[in-house]
Amino acid sequence: MENGGLRTERSLRRHNAQNEASGLYIVATPIGNARDITLRALDVLNACDLIAAEDTRVTAKLLAIHGISKPLTAYNDHNAARERPRLLARLSAGARIALVSDAGTPLVSDPGYKLVREMLAKGLSVHAIPGPSAALTALTLAGVPTDRFLFAGFLPAKQGERRRVLEEFRGIVASLIFFESPRRLAETLTDMHAVLGARDAAVARELTKLHEEVRRGSLAALASEFETLPLPKGEITIVLAPPGKSAPDFLKADAVLKKAMAHMPLSAAADLIAAALDLPKRAVYERALNLKRADETR
Repeated sequence: MENGGLRTERSLRRHNAQNEASGLYIVATPIGNARDITLRALDVLNACDLIAAEDTRVTAKLLAIHGISKPLTAYNDHNAARERPRLLARLSAGARIALVSDAGTPLVSDPGYKLVREMLAKGLSVHAIPGPSAALTALTLAGVPTDRFLFAGFLPAKQGERRRVLEEFRGIVASLIFFESPRRLAETLTDMHAVLGARDAAVARELTKLHEEVRRGSLAALASEFETLPLPKGEITIVLAPPGKSAPDFLKADAVLKKAMAHMPLSAAADLIAAALDLPKRAVYERALNLKRADETR
């Protein structure tokens, strides 16, 4: 029974391989645990004519684990300009090529965007084979809101540029996801707290691996913690909660209420200021009454 089942699985895989269409396949691979690969991804890797890998040594290990033997070629940030025309020529001729990164989903902080763009411009087929993603895995473990999020990739290495980029995210009402180098983690968390303010956050590393770790807390607490801890190892993903709602600025409301009430009825002034400053009408009306009473007792 066992051998029969194994033969059936192999026959099914050969059948699937024979039916894969030509084109470029964007294949997600495990971010840690080698078993986190989809059956569809294994079918495609078995069927393709060539695998374009960010690092052929890393991909060769994964293929060996799953008993797959296919030609490999390197495609990364260093050789993409030279290799892209060669890959496009083979794809134009009807080849089936799988694009993989070292871990996770290609094009997410990994090379491949320009190759996909040129494939689409030529009217050639691009197929997505979804699977693991460090960004989404960290988001699900972080304990922050997941209904709206923004993946921001890696921040600049230099502090000044890093803080300038962080300023761009200050007002975004969404959870934020970043990748970071272990050696810059503590200073990046410090910069995040300085620029983005008090937020809940999580720092995830070695996701799906034996030593997976997720530390959660406020940005200030995590920044202080990682300043004293030994340098962490592995891939780092930082997830930040959205900004909290600011407290209503009633001091500003009081100042403009006084000016408005000098020229219009109290109720009209309160309605005008509440709408202009996006404040609760009832609260602004009560402050207007208090201001009027204080003025009358002088």
